[in-house]
Amino acid sequence: MDTLDTHAWLADHGDYLFRMARRQLHSDALAEDAVQETLLAAISAQARYAGHASPRTWLTGILKHKIVDQIRRNVREVELPRDADGEEAVDSLFRQDGHWAETVRPWGNPHAEAELSQLRRVLDDCADRLKPVMAQVFSLREVAGMETEEICKELGITPTNCWVLLHRARLFMRQCLELNGFSKAGAA
Repeated sequence: MDTLDTHAWLADHGDYLFRMARRQLHSDALAEDAVQETLLAAISAQARYAGHASPRTWLTGILKHKIVDQIRRNVREVELPRDADGEEAVDSLFRQDGHWAETVRPWGNPHAEAELSQLRRVLDDCADRLKPVMAQVFSLREVAGMETEEICKELGITPTNCWVLLHRARLFMRQCLELNGFSKAGAA
């Protein structure tokens, strides 16, 4: 890869990398950091890029590692409360009798949370594959909860066109979910 191509990486692949990172990290700031780290790593490793994969595939591989690093950092690092001097105030976490000052929240159901997280990722991937106008109609109706009349006014389309687009989007989303392991019965 020619060093001059590095200036085009952000323009050509930045949005794609950001969307991918955002889906995994659920934070714009963390996604921006991951993309930035990816591009810096790619610049420093460009001599090792053999060109066997497209630049987007190569950058995506680097991004995946940066996302994992970010998730590991977030799991390991816990912000402790600070006192007026800026020092960690660990004692404020406990009562006089040595018990936690705040009760520990229940963990919930980690298995169900993992399945929900997987469903969100698949939904995002499927929605990204919809045609733009179809994605807009689907999002306005199913996510924003807008009525048909509002959607038609917003997008400048007829109610019939809106219903057709919504119907096709729903069929596509259902098929995409089924192809990604989510059956008609709702089991993953």
